[in-house]
Amino acid sequence: MRKALIGLFVLTMAMSCAKTVESGYIGPSDIKVENGVMTPETLLALGRLSDPQLSPDGSKILYGVSYTSIPDNRSCRNLFICNTDGSGKTQLTRYASSVSNARWSKDGSKIYFIFKGQVWQAPFKGKSLGKMQKLSDIPAGVSGFSVSPDEANIIYVSSVRNTTLQQPSDSDPALDKAQAYATEDLMYRHWDHWVTEVPRSYVAPFGGELITPDNSFDILGTAELYELPTEPFGGIEQLAWAPDSRHIAYSCRKKTGKEYAFSTNSCIYITDIQSGQTLDVTTSGGYDTDPAWSADGKHLAWISMARDGYEADRQRLMVCDVELGDSVSIGAVHELSSTFDHDVTGPVWHGEEIFFSSLVSEGIQGIFCIDMSGEVQRVTGEDWWFDFDSPFAVLESDKGTTLLASYASLKFPTELVAVDITSDGTSYRQLSDENGHIISQLDDIRSESVLVETVDHKQMQCWITYPPHFDSTKVYPAIEIVLGGPQGTNSQDWSYRWCYRLMAQQGYIVIRPNRRGTTAFGQEWKEQISGDYPGLNMQDYLSAGRYIKSKTYVGKLACVGASYGGYSAYMLEGLHGDLYDCFIAHAGIFDEKALWFTTEEMWFANWDNGGLTEYAYTPGQKGPKGDGITFGGMQQAGAPYASTAKARRHYANDPSSMITKWRTPILCLHGMMDFRIPYTQGMAAFNAAQMMGVPSKLVVFPEENHWIIQPQNSLYWHREFYSWLDRWMR
Repeated sequence: MRKALIGLFVLTMAMSCAKTVESGYIGPSDIKVENGVMTPETLLALGRLSDPQLSPDGSKILYGVSYTSIPDNRSCRNLFICNTDGSGKTQLTRYASSVSNARWSKDGSKIYFIFKGQVWQAPFKGKSLGKMQKLSDIPAGVSGFSVSPDEANIIYVSSVRNTTLQQPSDSDPALDKAQAYATEDLMYRHWDHWVTEVPRSYVAPFGGELITPDNSFDILGTAELYELPTEPFGGIEQLAWAPDSRHIAYSCRKKTGKEYAFSTNSCIYITDIQSGQTLDVTTSGGYDTDPAWSADGKHLAWISMARDGYEADRQRLMVCDVELGDSVSIGAVHELSSTFDHDVTGPVWHGEEIFFSSLVSEGIQGIFCIDMSGEVQRVTGEDWWFDFDSPFAVLESDKGTTLLASYASLKFPTELVAVDITSDGTSYRQLSDENGHIISQLDDIRSESVLVETVDHKQMQCWITYPPHFDSTKVYPAIEIVLGGPQGTNSQDWSYRWCYRLMAQQGYIVIRPNRRGTTAFGQEWKEQISGDYPGLNMQDYLSAGRYIKSKTYVGKLACVGASYGGYSAYMLEGLHGDLYDCFIAHAGIFDEKALWFTTEEMWFANWDNGGLTEYAYTPGQKGPKGDGITFGGMQQAGAPYASTAKARRHYANDPSSMITKWRTPILCLHGMMDFRIPYTQGMAAFNAAQMMGVPSKLVVFPEENHWIIQPQNSLYWHREFYSWLDRWMR
């Protein structure tokens, strides 16, 4: 009784009023652009809109915007609201700490959100929030949540200690100042952190007593340290309440240690929160993610990859019939998108149809619709040069169907958009204008899509972006972007790290080739790169470079890229002859042998370096003795010591093997917290350049990972980037 009273007391406490402006609050920038020229400071001044949510009555959109303070070296996210036609924009919170995961109550009278690591609620009336009430007290904090449709229960994500990664104080509490990690298994670090904790998902009653560990239960119900959701990029979207509020569909890779390091096999499960019974829905070998229930709960959709270990396999849309009740019955699982040779992302049900987004052959991300027969229709236009995300809501009216979504382009970052489907055709309306006051101050840029012939006489799509006031009678320096991934696509998406508009506004022509390995041009084009890093895709880059260099208005040409793009820059340094005038490589792979022994996602190198054979990735099967594929029960077709022809060629022709041909100035950038491609790769490349007498510079960031996140570090990164270009290209 005493515990319940304490909980009710906490619930009634007012943390603050939503109209309060906290000390340290970061608001929109009033930056003034000089002479129409975009700068790195301009880039960091832009607000970042995210996570839109439609109100239950369909009249308002709730969303968040992050703003950055360079002097404070941080960003902060607060909540906004607008009408569904974009009017009536109102800021709801002005806090110094970020507000995230904001969701409407089922009647629209309250908004739930995460603030300072806990779940809170605030009443919503008109255009304002009332007093905040704390709903959870979870010592490890909450990183995401989802309330059941009937609002009787909540799923929340928190972390538990990873006991397989030992620290000195575990064996001797007196060593509380000693810093060390000890492990006897793999996956002890991942991307940007030591795996001291593992995310788990819990269910707790909602709407009464304070949410605590005492009234919560672990969805997995096991002591095995499985991740739920799966790191590093999974979140609350990987768990979905069924409409009956009793069942939960979720994606989980139930593996740890070495097994986890060598496999991408996650599955979709359905669990009954009343009985605790759990059913494995999927049978594929690779990733199964993004479960989505139909409104009536009779169908479940998800995204699936067929092959274990291949993280860039085609993303298929899978569907099965479901009967929910005291026992769950699953109908036959079938692929709905079998005739669609592109990746499906973000499935959203609307009756018996599913909307989704996909990168397609125009080099843009569009919205599509598929029915239960598998017929796919394109919704957004082929000539709409924007990247559209999947709709977050679908509205019906006597005029037709309206999709509420977000979109971006090379010219502006994410904004809210409405796509109207009527008998007269399909059109779009931009709803928000978060950064219009800054973008309108910039001189305009122009882009075009061109086809470049490859060495094997194929047509490769490339984007070219021109500086403001482009004059073909003048001569401009140019930048060729070598893409990361390696599987990805140069599209119309906005980037705060590699901002192509910023490059163009600094006076550079920018060419972005969609070489072999990019995902928007069918599976054959995408898969060619696996096991052929030094081959055709490098020739594709050279073809694009020669194409742009042949233009009379192009003078010097730079080659720049990150991650696999960094690998490409290092590789092309030894291959290009005299095509490029300088290189920039961020977080690039230099020595493939060293990377194999120091990276953590072994499935990636396994597949792309060696190319698994059928028997190597079939569960329960091993290759013949001495095949060089299976060692210690682990499939290692891409290892330096494997006997596969692809692996032998791969390691014999990596960038480190080309250093005697290096002679072009190169800038090497790397974050020291990058565990996917350790920073020693950048140091090794710089050391090699120095020993070869190549003009070179090394910039390392001790507290950054694969990406440069902190605002002042980002500003410094940009300054070093453009200083290097200007030094060798002007």
